[in-house]
Amino acid sequence: MRKPPLILASTSPYRRELLERLRLPFTTLKPDVDESRLPDEKPQETALRLALAKAQKIASIHPEAVVIGSDQVADLGGQVLGKPHTHSNATAQLLAMSDQMVYFHTAVAVVQAQTRFHRSALSTVEVKFRKLTHSVIENYLQREKPYDCAGSAKSEGLGIALLEHIQSNDPTALIGLPLTITCGFLLEAGLNPLETEIL
Repeated sequence: MRKPPLILASTSPYRRELLERLRLPFTTLKPDVDESRLPDEKPQETALRLALAKAQKIASIHPEAVVIGSDQVADLGGQVLGKPHTHSNATAQLLAMSDQMVYFHTAVAVVQAQTRFHRSALSTVEVKFRKLTHSVIENYLQREKPYDCAGSAKSEGLGIALLEHIQSNDPTALIGLPLTITCGFLLEAGLNPLETEIL
């Protein structure tokens, strides 16, 4: 039986690199979704809502495809930290997170409109930041420029040096796509990474 196409509803290079680990053929499409937070919405709720909205948006255009949507929200005491985009914003974020516990809520949704299949789940990673000085932050930002990362720290790169400890049931969640959960949903949708042909 022919396998359905797989689409990643994201143009994030980090999510693309993570999904490539599964060695399933897939394409990427950018979902046109308003990512504004709703009033009184908790960070976890924002991540879940947006992950599902992204997957559903692409699935509505490609109903035969299995679509993966994901979203990550950095939570510092209930304050949402988005992508900094600029050096000054990144500096402010890292200063605020110095010696603090930050929760990275990463949601994933897998949807196939044709079969009405949909699953979604949240993986939360607890991250304790080291005590960071201005000079350490400046040195880090100049070297890695993580301006497209929520929370301004790339744990898969030099940003790991900013962290004191990480607690998670899935280390890939912190990078942007919890692969253990994603694999489970793909198996339910009929896509098994270990049953694909060796190319």
